[in-house]
Amino acid sequence: MKMPGPDPIQPDASHTVGSAVRELTAHLARAGIGGAAGDVRRLVAGALGISGADILKAPERGLNTAELQLLQTYVERRRLHEPVSRILGERDFYGRAFAISPATLDPRPDSETLVDAALEIVREEDWMSQPLRILDVGTGSGCLLLTLLCELPQATGLGTDISVAALDVAAHNAGRHGLEQRVEWLHADGLENIVGPFHLLVANPPYVRTADIAGLEPEVRNFDPSEALDGGPDGLAMYRRLARGIATVIQAAGWVVFEVGHDQADQVIALLSREAGMDVTQIRVRLDVAGKRRCVATRTLG
Repeated sequence: MKMPGPDPIQPDASHTVGSAVRELTAHLARAGIGGAAGDVRRLVAGALGISGADILKAPERGLNTAELQLLQTYVERRRLHEPVSRILGERDFYGRAFAISPATLDPRPDSETLVDAALEIVREEDWMSQPLRILDVGTGSGCLLLTLLCELPQATGLGTDISVAALDVAAHNAGRHGLEQRVEWLHADGLENIVGPFHLLVANPPYVRTADIAGLEPEVRNFDPSEALDGGPDGLAMYRRLARGIATVIQAAGWVVFEVGHDQADQVIALLSREAGMDVTQIRVRLDVAGKRRCVATRTLG
């Protein structure tokens, strides 16, 4: 049953940015939304096209009826657990803004671990100044691949996805960051129709066990596309598919960097060793911001 919404704020000359922040924060807090104050400040900034600093510097700025109505719409959506990033249509990732849509996963700080791991490998392999090729399978918004291309100006990349709508978002983000000439997009499932070799494969495959999806937070369960979450009965279905084809797309002594579920690192390592013949002496596991084992990187045999 849908919960009753907040009472609308009636616009009058007394309504300012500061008073709206206070009232809307109270609405969200009463609905049990954690971090209500921070969410409202982000929504106010997004709705008004101002920065968080502007909210603090000019809380007396007046609001007109249209602005108040837009803010109330945003807050009602957040009260129903829609993430702020989806309401505003973009997410900050690795210091850059990326558009997202219902067709894409909402990037989270955990995935920045994968970028750190990939950049560390590139430095150690002395690939920083080389024209390396990067493959991103299941690219979604393109945030992983495009971030790496921003950080590695000599690199080019290919991003694939089973969703044409997601690829449209990724292409938009490429244009937003001036990367159109260094990236290509391919509508593909897994590694089908991909022509290598690539130096580096990165991927954040769907890894949630099917039975666990119902227990996810509503911000994830109700708003992330199911195909980006559902990893099959054990959460490893896509890893198996990718492992069997890695040798056909990655060059000798190239690297594979996967995001994994917090309890899946050992299983993914075993799977890669068994199915893909990876160099078990070169396996790395990297922790995310919460100290979880979030990233597995392995090297192909030379």
